[in-house]
Amino acid sequence: MSEATPRAGRAPARAVQPRPSGSDLLTEQVVELIDRDRLQPGDRLPTVQALADRFAVAAPTMREVLRRLQAIGVVEMRHGSGVYVRDGGRRVVLPNPYPGRLKHETILDLLDARILIEPHLAHLAARAGAEEVEELAGLLARAGELVEVGEDAELSATNLDFHRGVARCGGNVVLAQVIDSLLDLYVAEQMEVMRLFADRLHDHEEHVAILEAIQAGDGSLAAERMQHHLAGVRSVVAERVDADES
Repeated sequence: MSEATPRAGRAPARAVQPRPSGSDLLTEQVVELIDRDRLQPGDRLPTVQALADRFAVAAPTMREVLRRLQAIGVVEMRHGSGVYVRDGGRRVVLPNPYPGRLKHETILDLLDARILIEPHLAHLAARAGAEEVEELAGLLARAGELVEVGEDAELSATNLDFHRGVARCGGNVVLAQVIDSLLDLYVAEQMEVMRLFADRLHDHEEHVAILEAIQAGDGSLAAERMQHHLAGVRSVVAERVDADES
C-alpha cells in the first residue's frame, strides 16, 4: 500500500514552538544587559529597584528573576550589599542547583563519569602554562597544611578545587564545566568518602604525584595517576554500597 501524500498546494504542518514566558524573556534581557555592558565576575549590577524600573516590571518580579539567575550561577545576591555578576552566564554546562541527597548508586555513576573524563584532562593539563600549574601547586601546598592540622571540611573543598583546577588546565572548556558540575553535586558526599578513605596523607600524596607528572609535562603519566587515584576513590564508595546492602 502506498503512503498518502499531502495534497497539492497544502503546506506541511509545522511543529508549534512554545512561546517563552514573561519571566524567561526578562531573564534573557538581564543576561543580555550583563553581556552588552561587558560586566565581569565581581562587578555590581544596579539595584533591584533600578533594574525593575529599567525593564518596567515590579520589584518582586525582578527579584524572582535574579533568584533564578543566582541558582544557575549568573549572579550572586548579597544581603545588604547588592547583586553581583558571577561567571555562570558564560557556562555551557550547568548543574542542577537542587539535586537533593544522592543515592550511593548515583555517586558511583558520578565517579564512573569522572574516571572517563578526568584522566584525559590530566593528560592535556601537562601542556598547561606555568601560571596555571603554579595555581595547582598552591592548592596542594594549602592541602598539605590542612592534612597536618586535621581540618577536614576545608581540606575536602581544597581537594575538589584541585580536581577543578586540573580540569581547567586541560583547556577544554566544556569538559571542565562537566567536571565542575559533577563536583558541585558531590560536595556533601566527599566528606563521607574522606571519612571512609581514612588515610588523608595517602590521598594527598596521590594528588601531589598527579601534579608532579603535570609539572614534568608527562601527560601519559598524569593520566595514569589520575585514573589510579579515582579508581581508589570509587573502590571505597563501592565497599560502602556493598556494606549497606548486606
